[in-house]
Amino acid sequence: MGALNTMQRGSRKAIIGWALYDWANSAFATTVMAGFFPLFFKQFWSAGADATVSTARLGFANSAAGAVIALLAPVLGAIADRGSAKKKFLFFFAFTGVAMTSSLSLVSQGQWPAAVVLYVLATAGFLGGNIFYDSLIVSVAPEKKLDVVSALGFSLGYLGGGLLFGANVWMTLSPGTFGFADAGEAVRFSFLTVGAWWALFSIPIFLFVREPVHEKPLSGFLAVRAGLNQFKNTFQEIRHLKTVFLFLAVYWLYIDGVDTIILMAVDYGISIGFEANDLIVALLITQFVGFPSAIAFGYAGEKIGARRAIFMAIVVYIFVSIWGAFMQDRREFYILAVIVGLVQGGIQALSRSFYARIIPSNKSAEYFGFYNMVGKFAAVLGPIVMGGVGLLVKNMGYSSDTASRASITSISLFFVIGGLLFCFVDEEKGRREKAYLEKNS
Repeated sequence: MGALNTMQRGSRKAIIGWALYDWANSAFATTVMAGFFPLFFKQFWSAGADATVSTARLGFANSAAGAVIALLAPVLGAIADRGSAKKKFLFFFAFTGVAMTSSLSLVSQGQWPAAVVLYVLATAGFLGGNIFYDSLIVSVAPEKKLDVVSALGFSLGYLGGGLLFGANVWMTLSPGTFGFADAGEAVRFSFLTVGAWWALFSIPIFLFVREPVHEKPLSGFLAVRAGLNQFKNTFQEIRHLKTVFLFLAVYWLYIDGVDTIILMAVDYGISIGFEANDLIVALLITQFVGFPSAIAFGYAGEKIGARRAIFMAIVVYIFVSIWGAFMQDRREFYILAVIVGLVQGGIQALSRSFYARIIPSNKSAEYFGFYNMVGKFAAVLGPIVMGGVGLLVKNMGYSSDTASRASITSISLFFVIGGLLFCFVDEEKGRREKAYLEKNS
């Protein structure tokens, strides 16, 4: 196993093959999660519903998808580790995401329950696949290049997702050019393009990335039983890996804010009166600014350390979440889109590489299962808090506009508390704990 890992780590083909999966599945994150689904859900599938109600429905849908994966992630990761089945699990979740996303094109106007079910399953495919995609980074990247390789994945994701999203926006703005009867038909077709894009660009990771084989790989029921036992044993390792669990608690807080802004920004913009086209342009700005910025953050992680760079991004997000509650015109929304684009990919990429440095490499899928579990529980909490605060303020007699602005302000608390706790995370201590565990396991 060690020889195979050494031969593959640093291989350009393996690194590009791995990073292209981000290019593949980011089409879903951009076109569906952040872009067209919130718009279409509010204006087509939930047509006629109060804006606050449709926001709550969307928030609860995002939370349901996150909850499913959050509960399964560590156990699936442990099973994949023991059965050397990371790529098999990745294929299953990617296929589920592709199929469910494509099926959204079949949902008719007003059928919001069907749209929610398909969206939850598609999102589960997206989130579940990321567990095993993330865990494969330790197989392709040398430790000193983790920041750069992780950032490469996110940067390609922003570029690829942005390119397809741009093409889909063009279709909706000029449906007749592409033979569509109206913008609604173009949006529904865009869900098919996302499925095809995701499927096509997933191929390189299966062809070029070799999965490390466990010293005693198991299959079938034996892998499941061994994985469950490994999952239980991991909790006993907490005395040796306190830094891992402290970082996960911190990550849970600040990534909550990041994910909630990604998932709910378009819906929030509509709720305070911005035009759909303005919001689409803002998303495109974020994507294309995010491409070079993620790479820059990767190199910043090498120069000043991932920890300091993450701190910088948290401070920027505190500013964004507070300013967002007071903005009045689309120019401010565009400026915020640029600012978010500067830090969004960076905080995601460096969080992944920081974590990869302090976990046992032979249990990467399980530990990234915990990582994704924590992140997705954050995605469960954030939209609920945002939707709940909005409903609470609305029920107190305030306008929908005021309620929406109050809801976005609540997200700043996650960044503030997360940033304060991050002061106590010691990377060098984490590496020592990791080395001790690997030596004695």
